[in-house]
Amino acid sequence: MVTGIREDDPGCRTVVDVHVLLVRGDRLLLIRRRGRYGGGMWHLPSGKLDAGESVLAAAAREAEEEVGVVVGLPDLRHVHTLHVAGSGPVPRLGLFFEARRWVGEPVNREPGKCSAVEWFDRDALPDGVIPYPLAGIRAYLDGVPFAVLGWADHP
Repeated sequence: MVTGIREDDPGCRTVVDVHVLLVRGDRLLLIRRRGRYGGGMWHLPSGKLDAGESVLAAAAREAEEEVGVVVGLPDLRHVHTLHVAGSGPVPRLGLFFEARRWVGEPVNREPGKCSAVEWFDRDALPDGVIPYPLAGIRAYLDGVPFAVLGWADHP
């Protein structure tokens, strides 16, 4: 038992995020964010895990909600896990899933949160990708299964 930490303390909670890498050949789909978090910057289709939801179901849900594609759970392959500090008020555990098959053509389904949906060559990503998803994308491209970002004990 760790002393001094309460389970109901928001400081000991971690948000679980799912990120979907829609990959078509050598191209990767990115969305340009609107709003407070990363406004004007590029991101992957992503979101938080809902209570009672599997990470695969969450990834498929986010892909459909944000860019209108249907991804079957067997078509999602876990490619990276990133433990992040400093990307919000609490730490985050980002799970990155590659999808090479889906139904539908990606479109902007959330114009209030997103201003563009574009394909980029994976070796020529645009400037202005939010550092958190960019770290996951780079790790995926390098075949690195796990990393940490923003922790003082891991510069």
